[in-house]
Amino acid sequence: MHSPAPYPLPVPAPPPGPSAPALPSPRSGGESGPSPHRSAFRPDIEGLRAVAVLAVLAFHAGVPGLAGGFVGVDVFFVVSGYLITGLLVREAVTTGRIRLLDFFSRRARRLLPSAAVVLGAVALAGAWLTVPLRRADLEQDVVAAALSAANWRFVAQRTDYLAAGHEQSPLLHFWSLAVEEQFYLVWAPLLAVIVLGVARAVRRGRAVRAAVALAAVPLVLASFALSLRWTDHSASLAYLATPSRVWQFGVGALVALLPWHLMRGPRPLRLLCGWAGITAIVWSAVAYDAATPYPGHAALVPTLGAAAVILAAIPGRGERSTPGSYGIGRLLAGRAPRAVGRLSYTLYLWHWPVLVLAEARFGPQDWPVKAALTLAAALPAYATMRWVEQPLRRSRTVSEFPRRGLSVGITAVVLPVVLALVVGTTTLNLLGPATPVQLGGLPPGADSGPHLLARTGSAPLGAGPVVPGPAQARKDFPPDGACEVAPAVTRSPDCLFGAVDSPDRIVLLGDSHAGQWFSAMLAMAAQRGWALQELVKQGCPLPQLAVDSPQLGRAYRECDTWRADALERLRQQPKPRLIVISSLNRYTADSGLLAEAWEKTLAPLRAIGAPIVYIEDTPVPGADVPACVSGSPEEPAACAFNRTNSQQPDPLARRIAAGALPGVRAVSVNPVLCPGDGPTCPAVLDRILLYRDDAHLTNVAVVVLTPRLERLLTDAGALPAVGGAGAASGPTGPARPAGWTEVFREEFDGPAGSPPSSANWLHDTGTCYPGCPAAQWGTGEVETMTDSTDNVRLDGKGALEIVPTRAANGAWSSGRIETRRSDFAAPAGGILRIEAAIALPEVTGAKAAGYWPAFWTLGAPLRDGYTGWPGIGELDIMESVNGRDSVFATMHCGTLEGGPCREPAGLSSGPQPCGDCRTGFHTYAAEVDLSPGAEEVRWYLDGRVHHRVAASRMDPDTWKRAVDHGLFLILNLAIGGGLPLADGATPGPATEPGHPMRVDRVTVSTRARAA
Repeated sequence: MHSPAPYPLPVPAPPPGPSAPALPSPRSGGESGPSPHRSAFRPDIEGLRAVAVLAVLAFHAGVPGLAGGFVGVDVFFVVSGYLITGLLVREAVTTGRIRLLDFFSRRARRLLPSAAVVLGAVALAGAWLTVPLRRADLEQDVVAAALSAANWRFVAQRTDYLAAGHEQSPLLHFWSLAVEEQFYLVWAPLLAVIVLGVARAVRRGRAVRAAVALAAVPLVLASFALSLRWTDHSASLAYLATPSRVWQFGVGALVALLPWHLMRGPRPLRLLCGWAGITAIVWSAVAYDAATPYPGHAALVPTLGAAAVILAAIPGRGERSTPGSYGIGRLLAGRAPRAVGRLSYTLYLWHWPVLVLAEARFGPQDWPVKAALTLAAALPAYATMRWVEQPLRRSRTVSEFPRRGLSVGITAVVLPVVLALVVGTTTLNLLGPATPVQLGGLPPGADSGPHLLARTGSAPLGAGPVVPGPAQARKDFPPDGACEVAPAVTRSPDCLFGAVDSPDRIVLLGDSHAGQWFSAMLAMAAQRGWALQELVKQGCPLPQLAVDSPQLGRAYRECDTWRADALERLRQQPKPRLIVISSLNRYTADSGLLAEAWEKTLAPLRAIGAPIVYIEDTPVPGADVPACVSGSPEEPAACAFNRTNSQQPDPLARRIAAGALPGVRAVSVNPVLCPGDGPTCPAVLDRILLYRDDAHLTNVAVVVLTPRLERLLTDAGALPAVGGAGAASGPTGPARPAGWTEVFREEFDGPAGSPPSSANWLHDTGTCYPGCPAAQWGTGEVETMTDSTDNVRLDGKGALEIVPTRAANGAWSSGRIETRRSDFAAPAGGILRIEAAIALPEVTGAKAAGYWPAFWTLGAPLRDGYTGWPGIGELDIMESVNGRDSVFATMHCGTLEGGPCREPAGLSSGPQPCGDCRTGFHTYAAEVDLSPGAEEVRWYLDGRVHHRVAASRMDPDTWKRAVDHGLFLILNLAIGGGLPLADGATPGPATEPGHPMRVDRVTVSTRARAA
């Protein structure tokens, strides 16, 4: 579970030479000399870098026996902290200050150009070797790496359950460069500030060392404590984040700061220290593996081991700096280790991209091949060192002035960023938009048979791209907000959807493989007038299994807490109508253990007494399906995956089929997701892209599977049949929940072309109410309302049509009707619900400019002269303008300007997305709730609350005047006016008449105050 442990770019003290003059050499061992530990070049440290990089490279190549090679990164952090701190302290002691521009200039020209070469090469190679969707991710990685923020990008990805399933980034190892540069950005200025405070001390060397050590010790302790905590709570954060790694730099810094050079420690003790240190490093590389909690306490071994190796070769008082005959330093200072050490920086920069891009092109490889690829990476690594790194380090022109080195560094940052943006933009254009899918354009799903989609006269979806597109699929999640709780959360919020006040509800329970069915279950609940309760936790098995969380990097204790809480809540709540459960079917390969774990969960669930349906786990592709499809858009069959590997045996389904669990039924959609009996399962069916990652269905796939799942549930007796299976709404509408009394219902039955019932409806005509209290209906509309059946008529199929027309002279006419009754009111302390099923005009773009359909109410007292607006209250239940794929709701009240309802705009929901509102009927409702202590108005779209206005937002008198009286209902389709104009369109020559707003039904119900 560890990320590749990358090389953190240690910076050795350069040997004296023409491009790196030696610092002045003060008296050896002096207490106020230039501090530990002399400026002489340390060949043993160069060799130590070789040990560290070889360990990491062997780990990445998968060499057997070196599963803990990631500890090399800890060694590098210690080395870097030692060298950088020693360099800065020597400068402070010698000159009395730290020249930050010089320091950052040296770091920039030392580190950034080589990194820029690799980033540029990866950006270009990615365009050739990777599929478009992965390429788009890669270019973002390039930008993050160039800006020294790669570690935080990868932290976000690795702690996000929804980002799982993506393949490894070729730049994952750049997290360490980001950590080191972030350390430099804080540590060097901090030392500069400390030095300013002690610059005039008599014994400056001792004062500087003591002051810096006093700053380093609490930082080391705090960082180590944070590392322990994060290792226990979020291993990815502990491993990749800068604060939890600072202590390792600090250990190296303390080795540089403490006065070891004043000691005369016995040489055997030095020898033992060095060999013990290297043994600790090697032991941890061999003994550790992916199961080791890391960094945590385990990181102490390689960290202190590296410190011991460095310490062993520090010369004591009067000693020479040459390594002893039997010390580890002599071995590390050999020609071969030093040669590898010199190459270590560029070798590490190159080897990981070579490995990852090769596997992206040719598939996974065995460790000998990966070892050979790592060895081959030495060629570009040597070339980069020879012709980029060394020339810039030794260039007198570049090193003469700090600003030149900084310019080189800035250039090395800008160039890969620009290159990545160019390649990334081109790739995004190739992928197409990543905007949400407009579900209204989907063909209907088949409720039975071998096909995913219902067969009509034309081929399903016709020719064209897959839906959703690969970029859309990555984000095609269930629209359940925060109700699929993250790994660190231990309790689900009160996630109720649909008819939330209904006593009947469906419970959706399980992990993310249950959560993927949210849209289907919400549609079924809303169709029946029920609520949907979602209790879903990411990566948490519903059977009572003890598992580890990849995101947290440890035992998934939160899962056990959440599961127990969810079961207890269901036990205490009223019995639901149906409990739907599902879970990933591969948390364990032990079928006996899994069956026992399921029994522990099902026992309390069955005791509730509600029907339980288990949806068998869907196929698990095991590969990033959208990325694959992005590379084969015309041949999605190339992304088919192995049937046997993707569908494991399901012991729970077998036990249910055998009748071992009375009251529990099982259903499966797998026969259509993986049809036939061939060796593979498809990634795309009927041009529907089925998977959003390597394991979960796209929301589009779930939507088209809804009719099939509903039929399976009704056939199993788990759901009562309502209308046609899978219909979003029907002529009769959803069943009314218990406790409600219907006080008005209009079905709009009658002959085609006839007007609506005059017993129920009044026509508003002209351009204003009688007496014209507000011309053009007060909103600037351009149409004249008529009672002609050209504008308001029944369609003969149970729906009302309000049709805008335009005369030859350009004059617009339309229709506006309101209920004769104006006594629709909530009972004292009760609730009033007003509802209509409406299909918006099927027109969009320039042809829809100025269209303004609406369903709304006004207060009954307004009919007494039609004055008193907005104080008398207006509830806009549904409005839409200019053919947008959105609707909104608004409450008007109070005074004409400003006031609690912010007139004239009102308290609006803002645009609510509804991509298929123009092509089918959707249910719009508003409830006026006068329940004591909970007074509010709620607006619903297809059973989902999308807007609320509480009484507490205004004074009691304003609230009472707005809602506590009778209401009458209005249906109209206006043309032009202030609202379409504010949206940016007005009727013009391109506006197309004749597109009706269709109304399937209107109902009004009340519910008395609860006893």
